[in-house]
Amino acid sequence: MTQKDPARQRFIAIQLIRITGVAMAVFGLVAIAGRTSLPLVAGYVLFGVGMFDALAMPIILARRWKSPPP
Repeated sequence: MTQKDPARQRFIAIQLIRITGVAMAVFGLVAIAGRTSLPLVAGYVLFGVGMFDALAMPIILARRWKSPPP
């Protein structure tokens, strides 16, 4: 098996985290609207964590994985 480019793997990881965050936020909004059997508080928690994952985590990971200057 050949070794893959670490930048490509990191890009895919960031995109998956972003997509998962958006999905969690949408599910949280559905719960807040009362369309599921989840409690209202769970909807707010899912929405908050989803937004954090979608907006902040990609930036945090990109800074952490940034290549050191030559």
